[in-house]
Order: sequence, then C-alpha cells, then structure tokens
Amino acid sequence: MNSFQYASPTDLDTAIGLLDSKPGEAEILAGGTDLVTSLKQGLTSPKRLVSLKAIPNLKGIGRNQNKGMEAISIGAMTPLSDILEHAEIRKGYPSIIQAIEGIGSPQIINMGTIGGDLCQRPRCWYYRQGFGLLGQQDGKSLIPDGDNRYHAIFGNDGPAYFVSASLLGPPLVALGAVLEIAGAGSKTRQIPVADFFRVPHSAQEREIFLLPNEVLTQIHIPAQPRPNATYEVRQRQGLDWPLVTASVALPAKGTNGKAEIVLGHVAPTPWRVPKAAAILDGKTPDKELAAKAADAAAEGAKPLSNNAYKVRLVKTAVKRAILAATGNA
Repeated sequence: MNSFQYASPTDLDTAIGLLDSKPGEAEILAGGTDLVTSLKQGLTSPKRLVSLKAIPNLKGIGRNQNKGMEAISIGAMTPLSDILEHAEIRKGYPSIIQAIEGIGSPQIINMGTIGGDLCQRPRCWYYRQGFGLLGQQDGKSLIPDGDNRYHAIFGNDGPAYFVSASLLGPPLVALGAVLEIAGAGSKTRQIPVADFFRVPHSAQEREIFLLPNEVLTQIHIPAQPRPNATYEVRQRQGLDWPLVTASVALPAKGTNGKAEIVLGHVAPTPWRVPKAAAILDGKTPDKELAAKAADAAAEGAKPLSNNAYKVRLVKTAVKRAILAATGNA
C-alpha cells in the first residue's frame, strides 16, 4: 500500500474542497469495507483519503419534503445496521431490509454505509487481479473465453462484463428512490438511482455517475408504502455475493401505479425489466401470473460460456420476489 494523506473534515464544503477533479487523485472514505481492500490490492493509489465520518449531517434517517414529495431521507453515511433497525423502513420497505440481511456479516452490516454500497467497485475477479475494470489484456477481454461463471448475462454486448456489486441498488431503483449529490461551489443535483449506474465503455470510466469531486449525500425514498420484496439466490449463507437477485415493487392497492422489477448481479447495472413488470400492472399477482412475469424477465439474456445457469435463477428469483411482495411467499 502506498503512502497517502488522510483528512477528516467536519463539514461538507471542506470535504469537497479536499477532493480532486482528476480521477484517482483522492478517494472518499465511508465505512471502508471496500476501499481498504482496494488499497491493499493496489487497485487504487490515491494521494489523499477524505473521510466523511466526522460530518454529522451525512448520517441519519428522517422524513422530509423532497421536491414536493414526502420522502424517507437517509444520509449516505448511515450504517446499514441503523437502516436494519429502523421501524418505519422495516415495516414499509422489506425489499431494503431483505437485501441488507442477505449480507450475512455483522461486521459489514455495522461498518458499511448505504452510500458506500451504492458506490462500491465491482467484485469481478479479473478487475480485482489487476486486469482493469473491463478485464482486458493487450486490448482484448479475458472474460468471454475465461472463467465467467459470475459475470453478466444482460448488458454484456461489450466491453463490460462485470456485474454491479450494489445490493441496495435494485430495491432502491424499484422503489423510485432519488440520490442527492453535492459538488464544488455548494452546487447540488439530484438523480434517480436508476440513472446513477452506467455501463462504462473504457477502463478509465466509472460505473457510476459521480464525479471525482462530488459527494453522495442523501438517498430519498418516496414515502408511499407499496408492496415490495427482494429475493436473492446465493451459493451459501454468510459473507458472499448473490448469484442473482430480484427486487419487486407493486402498485399500492387502489392506485394506477406501475410495477417495477429490477434484477441484480446479472448486468453491469441494476437491470430493469419493464416488459416483465408490465404483465403485473392492474392485476393481483398469483403463482401463474408471477411465473409468466418471471419468464418475461429472462427474455433477452445473453449468457456467456459458463453462466447460462443464471437464466433459470432469474426466473426463480423474480417469481419468488413477486409472491413475497404479495404476501404469498
């Protein structure tokens, strides 16, 4: 690990001022569960770490008005354990709770933050072994002809084959959450979680729309409870990443809202499947309808040489997430 400066500012403007407009010059330290590993592996070698732990208004959960909409607002530095214990979130947003509980490591749940989860880097072993974000050697991707068991089956037309590592991305996309981001000059912007993730086209790009001198500050979730659930398929319980996840949000009873189905760990971003979700609109899902939506969710998949099994898992996860959201798990 290379030497670096360490800064622990107590206000947001100072923190942003300590960042750099050039990628990789400075890194934000939240819970550290991913960044510390990346430092040890040599995946990043910043000149400065800027810790956000001493900035009080980046932590906490409360209700407020966000652009005229009642929202549950969560500070980006809020530990996952605080979210897990929050009564209103446990009652109204089980898809978030189920995603956090799936982590299976008390240490990660206590140290990890919601902002850190959304911004964590891919777990692709080609990337983690130093072959860059796109897993390339001599300009050619190693992944299509290599060990790609855990790689993407959607959005993998190239050059990115990794899967988004965020566990909370899919449920937050399904729930229509919005992110608040602060930049230099006290400027702020808001972006739907669905638009925060992107598929990079070069190793120099990030997989999220966050500039090097910006800070994710708040997550706003519409305070309009609707049936929702997350279902994960894992090889084992305990600290591990899922093979496939599905997060579902259904219209509230008596409304004309739209259903959302978002897949996780199958694409470089949380993967929305609107055609499958539309099957549920205006209907009360039963097992037959859930199975129909599940089949539609798997359409368009492009498995690699070793991960076709994920197609079946997508169908299973979507069907069980729908039934869990309706209380028929």
